[in-house]
Amino acid sequence: MGGRRAFITGVTGQDGSYLAELLLKKGYEVFGLVRRLSSPNMSNLQTVREELHTLDGDLTDQSSLSHAVKLADPEEVYNLAAQSFVATSFSQPVLTGEITGLGVIRLLEAVRAHNPSVKFYQASSSEMFGHIAQEPQDETTPFHPRSPYGVAKVYAYWACVNYREAYGLPISNGILFNHESPRRGLEFVTRKISDGVARIALGKADSITLGNLEARRDWGYAPDYVDLMWRTLQQSEPGDFVGATGEAHTVREFLQEAFKVAGIENWEGHVKTDPKFNRPAEVYALRGNPAKAKRVLGWEPKVRFKELVRIMVRADLERLSKGQSGA
Repeated sequence: MGGRRAFITGVTGQDGSYLAELLLKKGYEVFGLVRRLSSPNMSNLQTVREELHTLDGDLTDQSSLSHAVKLADPEEVYNLAAQSFVATSFSQPVLTGEITGLGVIRLLEAVRAHNPSVKFYQASSSEMFGHIAQEPQDETTPFHPRSPYGVAKVYAYWACVNYREAYGLPISNGILFNHESPRRGLEFVTRKISDGVARIALGKADSITLGNLEARRDWGYAPDYVDLMWRTLQQSEPGDFVGATGEAHTVREFLQEAFKVAGIENWEGHVKTDPKFNRPAEVYALRGNPAKAKRVLGWEPKVRFKELVRIMVRADLERLSKGQSGA
């Protein structure tokens, strides 16, 4: 096989699978890091299993990362692996720090030792902004993370900036706001809603239980955002970019739109709230300003809020009506 070589950590996740598809379409040879699990979750990679090279490894294990980078011998590295669920980071803060924070240093060290000219993309997060100082948030907004996940992502972000400045490595951060799809894990609120609404519409459930309905997020469509990741590494100079739609909507609005797509009018009776789903420190409002990404990368999101909700609810209706239970 010819073409450029790319190495993706977190390849089995939502973003990793869409990025693998995008790079394969562009003629890349793609290597993906896969954690050893008793039953590996490869469902997101069904369309590209045959073309993708999978390598065993873990962000907590330095030698496995060094070995995988050596085998892949990539020109581009996309670090998308993380303990990425905010709620879990409160119950497993040390593990989150090990993977989401220190894991990045391990991977940077592996890449630096193998080939310092490799272009490196770090999946940074809007959760780094947390308790926001300004709205919308852009590349200059100060960080004030409100979860162990956000704290670990801030550590990883500054580690990448430091390696770029200290060693002259071509490392870029993508500070991406929430991006969703039918491949989003069922524990994330958007997918919990689309799956729950589909179940109610199909008579498989009566209600859905959520936490804070007033939290506002800037929600985009994951395939749009992996395009931003790729564009980031095509620049001659590394840099940091916010990826966002510039619009914010509440969880309540997402619910309303989802029930509308499913043809259910009186939705309030189907929704319960439980404070156990609230975070110890809530992030109330996130909205990004993607002006720099548009100006420098020529990127802007194609899918907007209502279309995103429609895509997700329809996908879950289709999946559940076929009797499939998994994500």
